[in-house]
Amino acid sequence: MKAVNHRNGLTFYAVQPIEEKPVSYVSTPIKAGFPSPAQDYAEEDIDLVHLLGMDKPSVFVVRVDGHSMTDAHLPDKSYLVVDRSLKPMPNDIVVAILNGEFTVKTLVKSTAGWMLYPENAMYDPILVREGDSFQVWGVVAQVVIDRREMRKRY
Repeated sequence: MKAVNHRNGLTFYAVQPIEEKPVSYVSTPIKAGFPSPAQDYAEEDIDLVHLLGMDKPSVFVVRVDGHSMTDAHLPDKSYLVVDRSLKPMPNDIVVAILNGEFTVKTLVKSTAGWMLYPENAMYDPILVREGDSFQVWGVVAQVVIDRREMRKRY
């Protein structure tokens, strides 16, 4: 990936074609509750670029800078795979441009109109008002969190 722009706290990356490098994938589900008895597992290759939907020209990667979406599991410094070809629907997490400022929020339809809703109680929702310059730039399709980066904060 190559950083192509940094605006309003978001860093935008372009996905560049890369040489195929298969990653081993263990297809046996891993229990998040009680461990299951030991099982044989099967390994196969997986294409992470395809799995994350990053093999389309409409897809960009954006790095989050801030805490307004932490309750939606988009922590500061996480990477968002944003697809500009997806039609935004109510309650989608979107990258939007409001009055020239980029932001990532949940798109909410309310009786008052469209709102950009943060997923952190410390932040206020933003009502998109008549006369505002507003555009949904893309829909968040995937989130990549670097757990090592998360450990640095504590």
